[in-house]
Amino acid sequence: MADNSAIEWTDATWNPVTGCTKVSRGCDHCYAERFAERWRGTPGHPYEQGFNLRLWESRLDQPAQWRKPRMIFVNSMGDLFHKDVPSGFIDRVFAQMEAVSRHTYQVLTKRSLRMRDYLRDRYKDCAAPPHIWCGVSVEDRTVRSRIHHLSMASAEVRFLSLEPLLESISDLDLEGISWVIVGGESGPHARPLRSEWVREIRDQCQDAEVHFFFKQWGGRTSKAGGRQLEGVEYNAMPAQVLVDSGHDALSLPMSS
Repeated sequence: MADNSAIEWTDATWNPVTGCTKVSRGCDHCYAERFAERWRGTPGHPYEQGFNLRLWESRLDQPAQWRKPRMIFVNSMGDLFHKDVPSGFIDRVFAQMEAVSRHTYQVLTKRSLRMRDYLRDRYKDCAAPPHIWCGVSVEDRTVRSRIHHLSMASAEVRFLSLEPLLESISDLDLEGISWVIVGGESGPHARPLRSEWVREIRDQCQDAEVHFFFKQWGGRTSKAGGRQLEGVEYNAMPAQVLVDSGHDALSLPMSS
């Protein structure tokens, strides 16, 4: 778990699961895989196993160790809903999030069907608590079905991460979506992000009154291109953000 995360839309990361496998084009140049594989074979290192899937029971209670409320990105180095993660382990992660409710948790997956089914089963006729945000990654038009799956999930706060955005995605179905993050790819093989793709999504969000967050243009490094779109930083977040975490959403307009 990392405090003071460099990811612009969160405060910290919590990785009870690390490692993953590729499922779509957005995974081609995975930053997490690139980082983890640097340490493969290093005795005693958390990524001694590289990017192979690993469950970390020792990390399950880490959110309880933070007294100050935080925004916590769950599994920045893996996917909680990977097919090889046992449902019982996912239960334990959700039990921890439910119990330590002073934090806001951002659960992001590419395995949208499994997340939908899991949330439906866990919460039945209600929804996940509002401090547990549930989101899906969508990088191009071929995986827009993930948005449909998310719309059927038992969650009060749903969000999209369009990163790395690899093409124009028009006619987004934003019904029931609270927040959209857009970002370009970073790293040595970063694919370019075109400004018209970002403007298109920003305008759809504004029309639908959905909070829009522009994370980065990307490039060789994540900071290479900056974060401004037409001279503006877009930092809007859902109103459910806990004020005590330092993210007072009520003071953030659609283009703050």
